[in-house]
Amino acid sequence: MHGSSATSIRYAFGPVLDGRGTVFRLWASLVETVTLKLYEPERLIAMERHAEGWFEIRVEGVGAGTRYLFVLPDGTEVSDPASRFQPHGVLSPSVICAPEFGWTDGEWTGRRWEEAVIYELHVGTFTAEGTFRAAIDRLDALAALGVTAVEIMPLHAFPGNRGWGYDGVCLYAPHSAYGTPDDFKALVDAAHARALMVYLDVVYNHFGPEGNLMPRFMPLLSRRHEGEYGTPLNFDDDNSGPVRRFIIENALYWLETFHCDGLRLDAVHEIPDESETHLLAELSATVKERLGDGRQVHLILENSHNEARWLDKAQTEAPYDAQWDDDIHHSLHVAVSGEKGGFYEKITEPFDMLTKALSEGFAFQQDEASGGKKPGEPSGHLPPTAFIAFVQNHDQIGNRPDGTRITHFLPPEQVRAMATLVFLSPTIPMLFMGEEWAASTRFFYFSDLGEDLRDPVRRSREEFLATWNMDAQAPDPFAVSTFERSCLDWSEIAREPHAEWLDFYRGLIETRRREIVPRLVGIGGHAGKAERIGDTTIDARWRLADGSELRLLANLGPDPHEGNGFDAGRRIWATGNVQAQILGPWSVAVSLDD
Repeated sequence: MHGSSATSIRYAFGPVLDGRGTVFRLWASLVETVTLKLYEPERLIAMERHAEGWFEIRVEGVGAGTRYLFVLPDGTEVSDPASRFQPHGVLSPSVICAPEFGWTDGEWTGRRWEEAVIYELHVGTFTAEGTFRAAIDRLDALAALGVTAVEIMPLHAFPGNRGWGYDGVCLYAPHSAYGTPDDFKALVDAAHARALMVYLDVVYNHFGPEGNLMPRFMPLLSRRHEGEYGTPLNFDDDNSGPVRRFIIENALYWLETFHCDGLRLDAVHEIPDESETHLLAELSATVKERLGDGRQVHLILENSHNEARWLDKAQTEAPYDAQWDDDIHHSLHVAVSGEKGGFYEKITEPFDMLTKALSEGFAFQQDEASGGKKPGEPSGHLPPTAFIAFVQNHDQIGNRPDGTRITHFLPPEQVRAMATLVFLSPTIPMLFMGEEWAASTRFFYFSDLGEDLRDPVRRSREEFLATWNMDAQAPDPFAVSTFERSCLDWSEIAREPHAEWLDFYRGLIETRRREIVPRLVGIGGHAGKAERIGDTTIDARWRLADGSELRLLANLGPDPHEGNGFDAGRRIWATGNVQAQILGPWSVAVSLDD
């Protein structure tokens, strides 16, 4: 199903091999001349300037494996903004990659969104080797766990070797420390062989603070807007057309060339665009149009402004499938843990907010959304599957001062109650690598930026971490040991208590697959209704697509809760002490009324 559309996409950016040579193209509207520098043998070739600042040259006898750079009028040598591979770093020569690969997934068309159980991972710390090829060896374990999708943290090539990936510079090049582009293709191919979807986290709201030379020759960055993470891209000013195309082609590139099944767009609230058609609308519509060949392609947002419009068919021509739901996570975390610092300072009434989020998706609606920057939007009309819930993710662990996972500071019974609520509600569940066995390793913020940026980053991190009001010392993000301490130890899964945790998560996911997923296809909006009963107990109900009612009773407190009807419906799962008229501390009962 993939090959049919691969030749239909003509990329404006990046080298194109035609069998006898290679066409090189560069958009450099801020300069008058560009020279192509080739290696093996080294030679300089003047490029032809065309309309709107495009430079192009076709060179015969040049193919895969060739190294090249572009030379600006002042002698500055720059890598290709759309380089397919940067084996020696973002400022080194780019390398031409052969488009051919021995795919074996020809019959793969993906899976329905309702089947998604997402496993977020960071390639560099997922295994001891930290490579695409090493990750392949762990896919069988993920398939046995029951997850159906792997969400990979950003792969855009970034400076240095170690990092989370959100400071990418070469958006088309998989980070070389993880392997080659063919290695990533092999990982995706192997995932599909195990019926696992692959989603890729992409960053279109800013470029990293080091190694980005593109503003020297193209109007890449906005002159109208400012951003929290750095200057945003130019999506709505003069000469913004090629910038928009650069990003939209990048989305198509990962989906088509690498056969990814979807993208998660990072922090889209930091993508300012006042043009007639917002970049998000153009991107989703283009993806759905160009890849509408029977494939199941899913687009996911992170959006702190809770803009429900991007998830709504009535307001967006090609709506996004879902959004990471911080409101569910934050309110659940505070309700159970009592923490009030860091991310959680705005969660003043956690149980009330949790009931609203379970009922309608967002807790912040027509109110100050997370971050306090822009009003949220009503979301109750959206189906529960438009929201992704989680007990933890890379942000919620790595941005704690001590990098602790939730099982490091909460008792098992509390974590099991939280996980039950996440995995057995109709929202789409996600877990972070190692969560399934309560990994003992921590996950820290780590980076490999240059020396001149390290002190400013350290100061910024110290200011943020101080908001947690925790007596914990964060390790130096630039120390190699900080990265090494974040790597998973897979040997733990054979030992207790880790093996018991693994069985617990397998049971949760299997129960979801068997009892809930078949009833989600076609579920509509206004499906949920949750209410708080007593101080710490929540009674949540959802009308599923087949007319059945899913009920989740959760006592998220240390004292028993007495009531009636706790055994109503057919019990499909129980965590803790659940009796006919008593919910024990940290107990959850899940039932279906057929």
